[in-house]
Amino acid sequence: MSAVGFLQQFMKEPRTVGAVLPSSKYLAQEMIASIDFSKAKCIVEYGPGTGVFTKRLIESKHSETILLILETNAAFCWELKQTYGHIPNVYIINDSAEHVSYYVRQHGFAKADYVISGLPFTSLPADVSTRILEETEKILDEQGAFITFQYSKVKSIFFKSFFEHIKAKRVWRNVPPAYVFTCKKGLNI
Repeated sequence: MSAVGFLQQFMKEPRTVGAVLPSSKYLAQEMIASIDFSKAKCIVEYGPGTGVFTKRLIESKHSETILLILETNAAFCWELKQTYGHIPNVYIINDSAEHVSYYVRQHGFAKADYVISGLPFTSLPADVSTRILEETEKILDEQGAFITFQYSKVKSIFFKSFFEHIKAKRVWRNVPPAYVFTCKKGLNI
């Protein structure tokens, strides 16, 4: 999708798109940096937009690793299906992350190893954000990680209410600069 197309989607749905430009390759690299692809059997991605993180996940994952992608924006979902819909073990779902546990179970898993999120938690309604993280907490393996980026640390306390250990790293080479939050239930961070 072109930058103009992305901007149009932002203008139509600013609360759910959350940015005027796609994420940079530097942010994408930091988002996947802590994933152990050699052990991951199920990875979930929320709100991939145009698929900047999706591309990196597909390039890095093993062919038998399942990648479940949940995107609510129909235009982004169509674009993702055109680009990645033919790849085995990649499932692009036009639905909210609020329903993630259904899709994880539907694909034969009790838990996911990693959840990668491009969702703009600062602009989502509080009840939606809470339901998404409650679902994430249910489906995330004890040794797994929830990895998200945000443009500020405003939601740090909110994330802390679901995850015991959080590491935040600033990525300057993105417009605007962003924080990558790696969140875990257990001690290994």
